[in-house]
Amino acid sequence: MAYQNIDGVLVWGKPDEGALAQAKMCAETGNVVQTLLMADHHKGYSQPIGGVVVYDGQISPSGVGYDIACGNKAVRTHLHVEDVKPRLAKIMDDIARKISFGVGRVNNEKVDHDLFDDPDWDVYKALGNQVHDKLKTLARDQLGTVGSGNHFVDIFEETGTGRVWIGNHFGSRGFGHKTASGFINLAAGREFLANAPGEKMDQAPILLDLSSELGDMYYRAMKLAGRYAYAGRDYVIREVLSILGTEADFEVHNHHNYAWKETHDGKEVVVVRKGATPSAPGQIGFIGGSMGDISVIVRGKDTAENREAFCSTVHGAGRIMSRTQAAGKMNWKTRARTGGQISTAQMLNAVRDFGVELRGAGTDESPFVYRKLQEVLDAHAETIEVMHVLKPIGVCMAGADEFDPYKD
Repeated sequence: MAYQNIDGVLVWGKPDEGALAQAKMCAETGNVVQTLLMADHHKGYSQPIGGVVVYDGQISPSGVGYDIACGNKAVRTHLHVEDVKPRLAKIMDDIARKISFGVGRVNNEKVDHDLFDDPDWDVYKALGNQVHDKLKTLARDQLGTVGSGNHFVDIFEETGTGRVWIGNHFGSRGFGHKTASGFINLAAGREFLANAPGEKMDQAPILLDLSSELGDMYYRAMKLAGRYAYAGRDYVIREVLSILGTEADFEVHNHHNYAWKETHDGKEVVVVRKGATPSAPGQIGFIGGSMGDISVIVRGKDTAENREAFCSTVHGAGRIMSRTQAAGKMNWKTRARTGGQISTAQMLNAVRDFGVELRGAGTDESPFVYRKLQEVLDAHAETIEVMHVLKPIGVCMAGADEFDPYKD
């Protein structure tokens, strides 16, 4: 087995002490079956990113997190790299212009979708017309926007074949954020739309019994946010396919901030994955690296270790440097940063050397702040197999000075 058992927490890769302390706290709170850390783990809010907590009959809004259903979609196109390289700069300009990136953005072209007729909107109706109308309007306005932080739209070249892929990474935007904060408020006895009182990063997880009215309402709302995130990622992929003038012949789509009802060892449990990708035997997933590293399409293995991992794996390379360490502190009055360890020139040189046409992004998303993806994949070699290796040739993200509360 490639993992360690540290005080009951199963840990893949090199243990991060802060994340491990959070995982131990999660393990000691509620009806916990098992707590795990994937090899890309690092500290998060309440539950570590790259952390998996398996519950008996409970669900955790803080564990799923504020970016409900953040995830990835990737599609393989009919094009080859030689078809796009001569026009790559224009393609990336078109993506940056056509797709809305950044905090609080709305889609310039309103997107209609049948999910707005979903019966699970009744959850918000039950919380009052103000809650329902505010969140539904926000959801309509932001459907198909990408956000900021580590969220991206990329063009990839598949190693060995030269096939062109499109990938994206984002979640349920402001709708998911307000849903998460609203249910965390309700669990604490506050109004759904109340301002949060400043929860601490290392506070114990917030738990709801699935059999309770509030737990059932959150579960339904989370699933709706999941469908919303899928719709947004589908929309963005369609837009980029249109820009490229091609179609897809293969797709991969998965959440990595979500709670699933699953059966393990004959028992139904709730698996809360924050920054962790489902990897059931045969299940295909897309795992993104940094803008200066590979991404991969993987498939879950039918092994004892994968079962021990509750069929979970990494969602990315994992941060090794905080945003503030990398980019410095922001003075919002002057819009200037000070004290960052990574300069813009360093980032641009690294990305150019890797052969990437970059639009947007700040030094807090530079290749220097992440582990190498292959390192974390190696730690999970007994649980997943790599099907396709993708090298980014075009990366589009929000601008350098965006802060996004909806990121994972």
